[in-house]
Amino acid sequence: MTSPLYTLASSTGKLLATSTTHLVLPVLAQTGGTNELKQGFQLALGIIFMFGFIWGVIKIWVGANAISKGDPDGKAGIIAGIIIAGAAAIMGALFSIFGLSGGVLTPTF
Repeated sequence: MTSPLYTLASSTGKLLATSTTHLVLPVLAQTGGTNELKQGFQLALGIIFMFGFIWGVIKIWVGANAISKGDPDGKAGIIAGIIIAGAAAIMGALFSIFGLSGGVLTPTF
């Protein structure tokens, strides 16, 4: 025995599922592509890479300072800083090497 509330909820869900499918498809067809989404990702990547580059340079500097004081862990800090600061170039190169250059986004500011 089903309650009237369950029947109403399931029929409303079916109505929403079918009506939203008919609404979404024409809207996606009218957008003319995903350029706005791509530009949004490029801007977000630009901001993330800007902070990452600054963080990487600081990490390299701290690692070099640690080496000058005789700390053997300074080398790991320098390597981590290089990887962090060059993450955009490293990932772009890896995508291109494996034939996925269409997935490479150019960060913008």
